[in-house]
Amino acid sequence: MENPLDKLIQKPSESPNMSEVGRFEIYNLRENPFPRSPFVNKSSTEDKLNGNIFEIAVREKEFAKIKKCFLNVPQSKPDHLRLGFINDTSYIGRGNGKSAFLINLLKKINQNYCLDLSENKNKCFGIFAAPEGGGVVKTFDKFVDLIFESILESDIIKVSLAIIRLDVLAKKGLHKIFSGKKFEDIIEDLNSSKWFQEQKIDFHELNKGIRANSYISAMPTEFPLFNEHGMFVNLSTQASFEEYYSRLRKNQDKLEFVFSQLVEFFLAAGFNGAYILVDDFERIPEFQSAIQKKDFATQLRTVLFDGVYVNSRIGFYNFFLALHAGVPRLLGTAWSESGMENRVPLNPQIETNNVIAFEKLSDKHAIMMIKKYLEHYRTKPPKKGDDLFPFTEKGVRIMGESSEYNAASILKFAYQVIEKGAVEKRQMLDEEYIQNFRKESKDFSIETTPKNLTTSSTTDLRKKAKSKRKK
Repeated sequence: MENPLDKLIQKPSESPNMSEVGRFEIYNLRENPFPRSPFVNKSSTEDKLNGNIFEIAVREKEFAKIKKCFLNVPQSKPDHLRLGFINDTSYIGRGNGKSAFLINLLKKINQNYCLDLSENKNKCFGIFAAPEGGGVVKTFDKFVDLIFESILESDIIKVSLAIIRLDVLAKKGLHKIFSGKKFEDIIEDLNSSKWFQEQKIDFHELNKGIRANSYISAMPTEFPLFNEHGMFVNLSTQASFEEYYSRLRKNQDKLEFVFSQLVEFFLAAGFNGAYILVDDFERIPEFQSAIQKKDFATQLRTVLFDGVYVNSRIGFYNFFLALHAGVPRLLGTAWSESGMENRVPLNPQIETNNVIAFEKLSDKHAIMMIKKYLEHYRTKPPKKGDDLFPFTEKGVRIMGESSEYNAASILKFAYQVIEKGAVEKRQMLDEEYIQNFRKESKDFSIETTPKNLTTSSTTDLRKKAKSKRKK
């Protein structure tokens, strides 16, 4: 009979070699710094996937134009730009870095709510919205749902509730309670009924102070800050707004809520604008009929310019639509018929401030990008001149040229080269090694559309655009 103690006590004849050097330690790296599948997933906790590793200098020109023409222009100007396009100039497919750019633009906006970027002229927040593929978002009503979901995800309603309550406390000198506390903790306290009770703050006085805000006093009684009698129910939370929106059955009511009531609510919190960054916008028109395209463009014009909404009057929300090459031509007819081409040209014949051309990368950009990823995963600072190690500049240029200077393709190439080099314990991944890898890997290719993003087959935007022009 087997002795049960042997199962617990007996040791294996082989033990791991603890002196074995990690695969990527020979390159002064904790791990392979490049993503296996180089497409941005904003919710990922891994920096190489969520857009956190980003060299702003690669897109310095694009950011400078956005700052000059949008972020630094006073929102109080009635003619400030309300719609911008981030247009990819390359037809080589997805992966040119627009998603990472938008995520980092979002971080810059929200870092100090644009006050630093606008020399205190604007206090604006940013939200990031990405429509699903497969035709999930075809109508403008679904687009509005997406915007509201993105507002919830950003927690800006929670922040705004905190600001409105803090304004009342500050007038009574009670804001000193938060001295030394972290931003996140202050927001949590100001959204907690329990905290207000513990501080013995009179709810009636708090509500009275909030009602004195001119923007709030004009709001309808059914707005989530109030109950059916027009009085506050304990403390309203962001969940109150979410629940209220879910009960709105008419699309017109949703439009009124998002483009009028929420705008006044954010104004009450001291914001004078917001930037809505819409990634992969082409997923919407890709599945729309000609009529749906025109209806969508018409409704967008209404909420941005010509409607009876508060947003139409003051331009609180500023939209940035990220477009792949060819999409502007596909939308051209609907844009013209809806009157949007006169408002915000989608196909301008001359350079305009509302179009931010997303240019193709160069050798210089490829080198900067590779350095940034390597730097993020170094085990220790590299020696002077070794910031590209184990690569060489000539090697990176070959990767860039082979990848047609597509950012995703360059990163994928780098991932595969460094994986192979680590297995072979190759000290330097120079131009000779990369050239040989390129020759040996005849099947080397980069998918420019992640399979999980859309259920449709890949669309050749160049052919589709030309076909549209011939009709």
